[in-house]
Amino acid sequence: MTLAPIAVSCGEPAGIGPEIAARAWEHFRERLPLLWIGDPRHLHGLVPVEEVADPANAARAARSGLPVWPLRFPKPSIPGTPDPANAQGVIDAIAQGVALVQDGRARALCTAPIHKKALIDGAGFGYPGHTEYLAALAGDVRVVMMLACDLLKVVPATIHIPLAEVPGALTAAGLAETIRITDAALRRDFGISAPRIAVAGLNPHAGEGGAMGREEVSMIGPLLDTLRAEGMAVAGPMSADTMFHAAARARYDAAIAMYHDQALIPIKTLDFAGGVNVTLGLPFIRTSPDHGTALDIAGTGVADPSSMIAALEMAQRMAEARGA
Repeated sequence: MTLAPIAVSCGEPAGIGPEIAARAWEHFRERLPLLWIGDPRHLHGLVPVEEVADPANAARAARSGLPVWPLRFPKPSIPGTPDPANAQGVIDAIAQGVALVQDGRARALCTAPIHKKALIDGAGFGYPGHTEYLAALAGDVRVVMMLACDLLKVVPATIHIPLAEVPGALTAAGLAETIRITDAALRRDFGISAPRIAVAGLNPHAGEGGAMGREEVSMIGPLLDTLRAEGMAVAGPMSADTMFHAAARARYDAAIAMYHDQALIPIKTLDFAGGVNVTLGLPFIRTSPDHGTALDIAGTGVADPSSMIAALEMAQRMAEARGA
């Protein structure tokens, strides 16, 4: 049986996306066939290219070059200088990747980083980022963001909002949905039959019984009691400053954090180069490198492909867990 490829959307062509995709092909070749979606000109001759008209041919093409599903963008790319004229092409590459996964011609989608300002300037992009656009393409499903590496899986309950707005944004219904989506994904996508989930408190020392904040007492704790009564293995609310050392991590499969930095600081400290962004709750698999476009080093040849390689490996494992 021919193995369906992992679709890789090009991301911002002036960033490091094309370079790390090329390096990933060199790393995997046909062992993990990719299908890069974008304009072949934007690869700047980094690797041999094999344009394919049928994703089923990607595995064979990967023996001799990077398999490419070609999209013709209006402009060439200049490393380090995003061109809004190419914005719609970047958006189309994402949509093409979703379409390929949804109809079974690709087994997962891995997205290279995008430059949101260029997408807004050039195409009026109406989404805060990849995650929200993918949720819309999937039918406006509820999704959550997981950051994952071999040492830690962590999910922020709130993401890109000011810290001052976090307490108001945290609701029992929203937090319960985040925990349920995480539990379901651990079972379906990571093959964990009985997931253990640790939940951080919002305040220092998890509120210390109400002395440092009431959210743990009034909302988080009672919600976790309800989930435990339903049979879910959830621990907390826990003091975030004692959740992420090695012995603590051994006691859970994923952690739920209350806000962006509470989640991202520990994983980026543990594995800055190898972290992967995973969107949970989609009907298809989506992973992404956990970094940005790195315009300052684009075209210099020094970009580290570790996170892209890790994102592709994780997509492969998730597809295997789903039985793709």
